[in-house]
Amino acid sequence: MSEQIAVRLPDQLAQRLDELVRSGRFDSKADAVRAAINDLVEAERRRVIGDRIAEGYRRLPQSDEEVVAAEAAAARSIAEEPW
Repeated sequence: MSEQIAVRLPDQLAQRLDELVRSGRFDSKADAVRAAINDLVEAERRRVIGDRIAEGYRRLPQSDEEVVAAEAAAARSIAEEPW
C-alpha cells in the first residue's frame, strides 16, 4: 500500500527538481522526491544509532586497557592485509 501526499515547493526548488528529471537522473518528480525522502529517513536512522552509541560510551567509557587492546588489534589487522 502507499500514501499520496501533496507538497508545495518554492519555484526555484521545483525548477531544480525538473532539471533532475530532464537530465535523466530520475524518471519522474515522484521518483526524485521518494529518493530524497528515503535518504532523509536513512540519515535520521543513522543519526539516532550514532546518538545511542555515543550515549552508551558516555555512560560506560572505555578503559585505558580497552583502548590499548583495540589499537593493537587494529594494528594487527592492518599488518595482515595483503595490500
